[in-house]
Amino acid sequence: MQFSKDMFEFVPKEEKDANKVIRPSLSYWQDVWGRIRKNKLAMAGLIFIILISLAAIFVPMISKYDYTAQDLSVADLGPSGAHWFGTDKFGRDLFVRVLVGARISLTIGLVASILSIFIGVLYGGISGYFGGVVDNIMMRIVEAIYAIPMTIYVILIMVVLGPGLKSIIIALTISFWITMARIVRGQIMSLKEQEFVLAAKTIGASPLRIILKHLIPNCMGQIIVTLTLSIPDAIFQEAFLSFIGLGIAPPLASWGSLASDSLGGYQLYPYQLLFPSLAISLTMFAFNVLGDGLTYALDPKMRK
Repeated sequence: MQFSKDMFEFVPKEEKDANKVIRPSLSYWQDVWGRIRKNKLAMAGLIFIILISLAAIFVPMISKYDYTAQDLSVADLGPSGAHWFGTDKFGRDLFVRVLVGARISLTIGLVASILSIFIGVLYGGISGYFGGVVDNIMMRIVEAIYAIPMTIYVILIMVVLGPGLKSIIIALTISFWITMARIVRGQIMSLKEQEFVLAAKTIGASPLRIILKHLIPNCMGQIIVTLTLSIPDAIFQEAFLSFIGLGIAPPLASWGSLASDSLGGYQLYPYQLLFPSLAISLTMFAFNVLGDGLTYALDPKMRK
């Protein structure tokens, strides 16, 4: 059969354009980032967290003031050009000490939250996947640990290890992994009967592989949101423990210890209490609005 030009006709441009994909294809994480960028409050929280983290790392290194150096000749000075946040009763620059406190508080919050994520995700994943007797035993252990107040953990750990950064991180990790374990357990129990899990079982995948490669990745949205919201909680708990004298030991400074040190003279020198309290409040607010933004952005049902 021979073909001739009369047998063909050009497709109009309008019909060609009708078949074009107007919206570019986006991956899940590209879509998540796009929705976070549209959330101005979440972006403001993210920018604030980045800025205060960078300031906590670099400003104390380049500042002319040592956060441990005492100079009683400039004690209890108000905010000025020389000392932006004023000085404390020992003449130490409060601006540098607040940033050093940010370094300590953010480190504690981040490390304790990440450790609790690893423990809680694995524990909750095993409990939710196997169910039955295994789940009952593991959840009773969780309930027993949850019934003990965190202050008891802190006191016992400090008796054994002494006060310091390590003691606070261990105490917060013991308290925080329980919440993550419960969340992951609930997610795993709702996912383990899905078709992709049955397919993995059919081809001979081990339970550990199914948990790590199939179930936990499908819980990552909830895990990331919980991590984001647990960091400000850890920061607040550390500040509370340091405020009542169970936290960081001198000469280290955290926001809680700075607030505790200024409590005696807050009526005469309110700025000494204001700046650490403001740092705690703004940081917790930034993490919370970022967590709210991630809750919306990571929800697959919100994809268009």
